[in-house]
Amino acid sequence: MSVDSFQAKSTLTVGDTAYEIYRLDAVPGMEKLPFSLKVLGENLLRTEDGANVTKEHIEAIASWDPEADPDKEIQFTPARVVMQDFTGVPCVVDLATMREAVVELGGNPESINPLNPAELVIDHSVQIDAYGTNQALEINIEREYERNGERYQFLRWGQGAFENFKVVPPGTGIVHQVNIEYLARVTMTAEDNGALVAYPDTCVGTDSHTTMVNGLGVLGWGVGGIEAEAAMLGQPISMLIPRVVGFKLKGEIPAGTTATDVVLTITEMLREHGVVGKFVEFYGEGVAEVPLANRATIGNMSPEFGCTAAIFPIDDVTLDYMRLTSRSEDQIALTKAYSMEQGLWHDPAAEPRYSEYLELDLSTVVPSIAGPKRPQDRVPLTESKASFAGTLPDYISGKGLQPTELDRAVEMTMDASDPVAVNSLDDSAASAPADPDQASDRPHRRVPITMPDGTETELDHGDVVIASITSCTNTSNPSVMLAAALLAKKAADLGLTSKPWVKTSMAPGSKVVTDYYEKAGLWPSLEALGFNLVGYGCTTCIGNSGPLPEDISRVVNEEDLTVVSVLSGNRNFEGRINPDVKMNYLASPPLVIAYALAGTMDFDFDSDPLGQDQLGKDVFLADIWPSQHEVDEVIEATVDSDMFRDNYASVFDGDERWKALTTPEGNTFEWDDDSTYVRKAPFFDGMTADPQPVEDITGARVLAKLGDSVTTDHISPAGAIKADSPAGRYLTEHGIARRDFNSYGSRRGNHEVMIRGTFANIRLRNQLLDNVEGGFTKNLLTGEQESIYDASIAYQEAGIPLVVLGGKEYGSGSSRDWAAKGTALLGVKAVITESFERIHRSNLIGMGVLPLEYPAGETAESLGLDGSETFSISGITALNEGTTPKTVTVTATKDSGEETVFDANVRIDTPGEADYFRHGGILQYVLRQIADK
Repeated sequence: MSVDSFQAKSTLTVGDTAYEIYRLDAVPGMEKLPFSLKVLGENLLRTEDGANVTKEHIEAIASWDPEADPDKEIQFTPARVVMQDFTGVPCVVDLATMREAVVELGGNPESINPLNPAELVIDHSVQIDAYGTNQALEINIEREYERNGERYQFLRWGQGAFENFKVVPPGTGIVHQVNIEYLARVTMTAEDNGALVAYPDTCVGTDSHTTMVNGLGVLGWGVGGIEAEAAMLGQPISMLIPRVVGFKLKGEIPAGTTATDVVLTITEMLREHGVVGKFVEFYGEGVAEVPLANRATIGNMSPEFGCTAAIFPIDDVTLDYMRLTSRSEDQIALTKAYSMEQGLWHDPAAEPRYSEYLELDLSTVVPSIAGPKRPQDRVPLTESKASFAGTLPDYISGKGLQPTELDRAVEMTMDASDPVAVNSLDDSAASAPADPDQASDRPHRRVPITMPDGTETELDHGDVVIASITSCTNTSNPSVMLAAALLAKKAADLGLTSKPWVKTSMAPGSKVVTDYYEKAGLWPSLEALGFNLVGYGCTTCIGNSGPLPEDISRVVNEEDLTVVSVLSGNRNFEGRINPDVKMNYLASPPLVIAYALAGTMDFDFDSDPLGQDQLGKDVFLADIWPSQHEVDEVIEATVDSDMFRDNYASVFDGDERWKALTTPEGNTFEWDDDSTYVRKAPFFDGMTADPQPVEDITGARVLAKLGDSVTTDHISPAGAIKADSPAGRYLTEHGIARRDFNSYGSRRGNHEVMIRGTFANIRLRNQLLDNVEGGFTKNLLTGEQESIYDASIAYQEAGIPLVVLGGKEYGSGSSRDWAAKGTALLGVKAVITESFERIHRSNLIGMGVLPLEYPAGETAESLGLDGSETFSISGITALNEGTTPKTVTVTATKDSGEETVFDANVRIDTPGEADYFRHGGILQYVLRQIADK
C-alpha cells in the first residue's frame, strides 16, 4: 500500500504530458544532499509503504550526517535490472525453477515474472579463436554458437515465457555499452493506478561494471545474481546510507593524453584514499569539460576503485549524449525538466556537503599504463620501460606471481576467466619499483621460433604476445577508439607492422564503432596491423583471449618465458587474461597498437624507434600519435545519431542464427535430463510453506582455511575446465569430449558443474595443506588430500556440517552469485573471517550461509586455530524469536580435547537480511511471499 507521509506527490507537466512526481523539496534537508543521495531519497518517497519503507527511513536520509559512519538502513528499489549472459543464465534458471516451486506451494506459475524491466545482453561468450583475418568475426561467431547453442535456446525461451524480460542476442555489443547507448532511460516513466509517474532511472546489474551507467547520471551498481533475482521480483535491496566522497574536477585534459590516462590516474587516487563501500560523486567546474564517453569510462572503473558507485550528475553534456544516441526529444525534454524540478541538475557553482573531499586538476594527467597485475598500479609511460625492468626479475623467479600486502587492499573482480592468486602472506613479492639502472641489465632468454606463416624470429622475456583493443571501458569512447585508428593509419602509411608474435584483436563494445570506422575509411589501416574485427563482446578483458598460436604457447611454457599482454580493458589480474601470460598491462587503445608495433615491454617510446619507414628513417611514437584536433575532426565528420538509431532499431531481434534456434514453448521449462548446460536448480527441493527453525551448528569441520583477500575469483568457478578436475570428470562421464568442455562461465546454468568447480581455482591456497595450490583440502575424516568437492561429499554423507575460515576482505570482487551458491551447496553452514566484502557477505546470507567475524583484532592465528578443530556455534537460534544476536559463541575443539572459545560477530546487518536467513535464503523468502498472495 502506498503511503505519502510528506505529501510529496505532485504533478510536473512537460509539453502536453502531465507526470506524477514525488517532490524532494517536500522533505526538509533533502535539498542539501549530494546528487546520489537525492536519487535514493526520491526512491524512498516513491516506494514508502509503511513496512519496507517508512517515514523514519525518509527522515534518516534527509538528516544524513556526512561525517558519521553508515548505520542507517534503507530499502532501495531499483527501477530495472541488467544482466550479462554468464551471470544472467543462472538467474533465468532460478526463475524457471521458481515457477515450478510456486506450483508445489499452491501458487500460480505465471506469478513469477520480473516486476521491473529486466534486460540481458549476451556478450560474455565470444572467444578470440580466429584473429588477423577478415574472416575472424564469422569464425568466432560460428564457434560461439557451437559452444553455447543450448544456453541460447534457453534464453530465447525465457524471452518468450517471462513478461518484462528482454534479451539482446549475441554479436550486438557489451552489456554496459548497450546500457549507456540504448537501455538507460535517465528518467523513467511507468503507469501506476492510472497515473504516469516520472522518476530517476536506477539499476542494478549482475556485472560489477554496471557502474558505467553512472556516467549518464544513472545511479546503479553491480550486485550478485541472487540480489538481482530478488530485485526483479520486486524485493528492495537492503543497504546502509553510505558515505559520499566528493571528487572535484578542474582544468582540461592536456594534449597527448586520453580518457584512459585520466581513469588510471583516478583509480590510483581513489585506491590510495580508500573508498570501498562508499559513493563517489564528481562535481565542480571541470565536470562540464568531461565528455560523456569519458564520464562513462570513469564510472566503469568503480570496482577497480572499490567504491559502490562513481556518479556524474545530469547536465547539458548528458542531454547532448542522449541526443547523439538517438533518444527521443520527448525523453530528453522530460529528463531536463524533471532534473531541474527536483534539484538533480548539476550546478557547478554549488558544492554539496560530502563526507570526504578529493580534487584532480585534469591538466596534470600524463600518458600512463597500469600493471603488471592490478588496475591501480599506474605507471607513467615515460617510466614504463624502467618499471618493467625492475619488476621482471620477480616474475621470472616466480615471486611476482605471489601476492603482496598491497594486494590485500584490492577488491578484485572478475566475470569469466581464470583466477587470481592472492592468498599468500609473503610480502617479498611486491612488484619492484622502477629502477632505471636495471633497465639495461634485465634478464633475457631469446628463444628461436618459427611462426605459422614461416617467419623465423625469437621470443624473449617481456615480449608482448597479446595486444587487444577490448572491453566496455574504452570501446565505448569514440575519442580513444578513433585515436587508435588514426595512429594505425599513420603507422601503416609509413610501412610499420605489428611484430609477428603479437596476437592482435579488435573487439568493439557496439556495432556503432564499426560504423564510424567504416565511414572514416579506417578499417584497412587497422587490418593492415592485424587489428581485424574479432567480435562484439567481452573478450580479452574477461579471459576470452583465446589460445595463443600453438608454437608460441609451447615455447613460452617449455622455456618458462615471462611474456606480456597489453589490453584496453579494466582488469589485468594474474592468470586472468591468458594462462600462458604472466604479466598484464592496461593501456589506452592507441597505446595497445603502439605496443603491438614495439612487440615488447622493454621499450622506451621517447628514444626507441617503432620501426623504419620506406626510406629507412626511424619512426617514433610521437611521429604517428594523432593530435586531439585530428581526432575531434574525425568524430565530427563520422559519429552521428543515425548510427545509434539504425543499430538499435531491432536490437532484440538477432541475426539468422539466433532466429533459427529451436526454442521450447510454454510457461514452464521442459528440462532435459541429459543437458550439461541447463539443469533445474536444487535450491527449492523439499521446501515447505513455512520456514524451518534456525538451528545452532554442532560438530562442524573445516572445509578450507584461507588467507587474506580471497576473492570471488578464488571461490566461484571460472575459466577453463580441467579434464582431471571433478567438473571435468563429470562432463566426461556425461559423454562430453574434452574439446567441448567450454568454460565454467558458459555452464553456470548447471549446478552439478558449478558445485564441482567451487573453490577449484588453480591459485587457491588452502592452509590445511602444505605448499599445495588448487581446489584441494585435507579430508579430516581420513587425513587424506582430496578435491574440495569430493571431501564435501564425504562430509555430507556423514551428516557433518562444514565451515570455512578466512582472513581479511574475504569475498572481494565482483557480484558472482556462484561464489555463494557453490559454498552453500558444498554443505558450508558458516564462514568465519576477519572481514567481508559487502556483496559476498550479503550473498552468503542470501543462500542461508552464516557470515561471522572474529572478535576485533583477533585472527585464526592469534586464536591458535589451524583448521583441524571441530566447531560448534551457539546463539544463532535467537533469530527464531525475531532478534538478531550481535555475537554468537564459537567453540573450536582440537583432537586432544583442548577448546578455544570466542564470541564471533554476526554479520547479519539489517532486519531484511535476518528475514532472508530465517527463511533459508532470499529466494525462498521471496517465493513464500509470492505463494502466500
